[in-house]
Amino acid sequence: MREGLRRPVQRGSAASAVKAVAAHRSAAPPSRIDPGIAEAVDRQTRAMRELSRRAFPESPDDAPAAIEAARAQRRRQAAATEAAALRRARKERAVRASGTSADVPETASLRTTA
Repeated sequence: MREGLRRPVQRGSAASAVKAVAAHRSAAPPSRIDPGIAEAVDRQTRAMRELSRRAFPESPDDAPAAIEAARAQRRRQAAATEAAALRRARKERAVRASGTSADVPETASLRTTA
């Protein structure tokens, strides 16, 4: 380690720190926010929140129920899809086992997408 880089740490007193903060505050520019504009912004914010609350009322009981209903619907759709796939696979296997070259009739699609 080089000796030239070691310097003693200067410790100031609490009074000098308070003096430094006071000097900074006196030199800092005053706030440029117009109180009238700040009040108008607060008023608009409150009005928008009230309109939002009226338009989209929140009920803590509704959110979990809606999520559970969607999950149940997805489970039913997945079960229906799986059942249809099993039926089709069994038909195809039966056709192959019987040696018939007839095509398996297409079933109606369960779900269509745009």
